Amino acid sequence: MTIKIRLTLLSFMQFFVWGAWLITIATYFFTNNMGTGAQFGAIFSTLALASIFMPPLTGILADKWINAERLYGILHILYGAVLFYVPSVTNADTLYYVILVAMLFYMPTISLSNAVSYAILKSRGLDVVKEFPPIRVWGTIGFIVAMWITNLSGSKANADQFMIGGVGAVLLGIYSFSLPACPPQRQIEAGASWVVQLGLSAFKLFGQYKMALFFLFSLLLGAALQLTNMYGDTFLDDFCKVPTYGPDAFVVKYSTIIMSISQISETIFILTIPFFLRRFGIKKVMLFSMVAWFLRFGLFAYGNPGESLWMIILSCIVYGMAFDFFNISGSLFVETSTDAKMRSSAQGLFMMMSNGLGAFLGSIVSGYVIDRFFTLKFTSLPSLLSHVGADSTHPSVQAILGGQTIGADGAFAEPIFLRDWQPIWISFSLYAAVIAVLFLILFKHRHDPKAPLTS
Repeated sequence: MTIKIRLTLLSFMQFFVWGAWLITIATYFFTNNMGTGAQFGAIFSTLALASIFMPPLTGILADKWINAERLYGILHILYGAVLFYVPSVTNADTLYYVILVAMLFYMPTISLSNAVSYAILKSRGLDVVKEFPPIRVWGTIGFIVAMWITNLSGSKANADQFMIGGVGAVLLGIYSFSLPACPPQRQIEAGASWVVQLGLSAFKLFGQYKMALFFLFSLLLGAALQLTNMYGDTFLDDFCKVPTYGPDAFVVKYSTIIMSISQISETIFILTIPFFLRRFGIKKVMLFSMVAWFLRFGLFAYGNPGESLWMIILSCIVYGMAFDFFNISGSLFVETSTDAKMRSSAQGLFMMMSNGLGAFLGSIVSGYVIDRFFTLKFTSLPSLLSHVGADSTHPSVQAILGGQTIGADGAFAEPIFLRDWQPIWISFSLYAAVIAVLFLILFKHRHDPKAPLTS
């Protein structure tokens, strides 16, 4: 087996073990009545919390004390062990801490997988720029395959999704120990200050107007990055509660597969980035991303499993541009706009602002907003039936009731909550539109088609 095939398998499994549950945890959470939208938002925010703290810490460990591939393997085995524990959790408060621990182990492996691949490719004298992208694309394919397995195995609303991810993570951890050694590089000079060792010197970039503005918009747009990962699958699954469609609707039964179109689109748009950057420059490409987020949310707002199914499909296609044109183009902008001595820490700062602080705020605020403004509460069967417009024997009503206990007077033992998805997506869409307008006005950058890609 060639080294490129081995690294392709590494990339495939890296995202397989995440895709097994990331898109469907909301369906699992709400189907099993584990808590409120705000509580779920807090749980999903653990991805962002881990992205703020763990990658720099594990980077220092891999730079100074332990082989990167060994640290990578240990983290994945620990991550898998935590996923095995998830099925025993029955309430939102405990689930928050369990998922937080899982993310503390998993999130740094994303950057470590890149570091391991770079080191091994360079040790073989291979061109990283040429060889790595085709390897990395298989990571997205792994994510898609995991989503399909979770959906087709009937696991999107039960704990089996975590078992799938856990088994894959442990196998990946063991596999990583067989990879070529990636010893510590010890690139930090002896006697360097703790500020330099932690990569905090990149914070001086906030003193530059253009970079400070770029990082601010990274935070604002980062708040939108995980919203459809958080709510997309449960949004489609909730059509089972609408009498017009019901549990047998194609979109309901195969919601995770429908959502996987987003990742398929992502693999395609990755390949278009060089053309768009050369033709339009970083400002317009980032603006395209913001407009794409506006469309992503807006199309969800008006899509349905019937005559407007095309809107849901188009929203998933648009996602590839929304995600790639922000994440990858933004990373390239940082790479070519900062001093070589701080590029790694500058990339860490970009990740902290977008996938860390931005995603954290997006998770927390979206959960609160959905609970406060867009969630309907029902305490009795008559009020529910009046809202739904169907009798209690209808499959969609049965899907809403689940195992609910109903008193003699029609009162529910526990309140039932239904989310009003159209205004939810409209509010997210308007948020993206405001960011796009502000970015267009405030971010100044002149593009030279003859200069390097992101100039």
